Amino acid sequence: MRGFRRRPLQILLATLFATAVLTPATSQAAANPYERGPAPTTASVEAPQGPFATARVTVPASAVRGFGGGTIYYPTSTSEGTFGAVAISPGFTATQSSVAWLGPRLASQGFVIITIDTLSRYDSPASRGDQLLAALDYLTTSSSVRTRIDASRLGAMGHSMGGGGSLEAAKDRPALQAIVPLAGYNTTKNWSQVSVPTLVVGAESDTIAPVSSHSEPFYTSLPATLDKAYLELNNASHSAPTSPNTTVAKYSISWLKRFIDNDTRYEQFICPGPGPSTAVEEYRSTCPF
Repeated sequence: MRGFRRRPLQILLATLFATAVLTPATSQAAANPYERGPAPTTASVEAPQGPFATARVTVPASAVRGFGGGTIYYPTSTSEGTFGAVAISPGFTATQSSVAWLGPRLASQGFVIITIDTLSRYDSPASRGDQLLAALDYLTTSSSVRTRIDASRLGAMGHSMGGGGSLEAAKDRPALQAIVPLAGYNTTKNWSQVSVPTLVVGAESDTIAPVSSHSEPFYTSLPATLDKAYLELNNASHSAPTSPNTTVAKYSISWLKRFIDNDTRYEQFICPGPGPSTAVEEYRSTCPF
């Protein structure tokens, strides 16, 4: 009888213990169901390879409408759920090869990435913006990886006129979660209508899209109430984002994770952000986000 009477108490204590142990983790997961991968470190966001193994699939131009085809890079495992997706455009006269390094690097951090070719190498930033959106629509509705993607968590990036195109895409589709124009070029300087969190990356020694007439005006024209940041690469040229660049990758990953995945674990890298260094000339933002 004594053993029988103790058993309900033992069960109650075991239940309370399990609740105390499990509730914090469960609550944290419930608070943000979009976290993907382990907690980040400086080493992990700077590494050429993230925690996810990736694969790629070629998208021929003949198979799509609205953009010139491209390459999809995606995590091979879906054990953690679906992923956010990002389309990336090259710049004037360039092909997707100029931004190809970003594909596997970003995908290995837990995104589905499409690097695109444009309909013409001479397409304007406005046209490139339309093509970025067409690529995202293809990814989420028709591509072979569409079931791996959460269509509510999308972003855009681009280099030069492709970066200007990412601003155009954000203007046209406020539902985007984040954009990252890299050494962006656009004759439009006022982006006060943009409501998408934006990381503007400029290059100090850029003579094609000088920061004084492109990246800086882009940043300052964005609403003061917007989650935004300006990162200027120290002593870097216009082509700096077209080859593997740890600084570009680190802060692009952190921005996309923070705003596409709502993963505040990455805020440590962008808020307050880096100080001046051999890699960074300047950083400013509307932190806290």
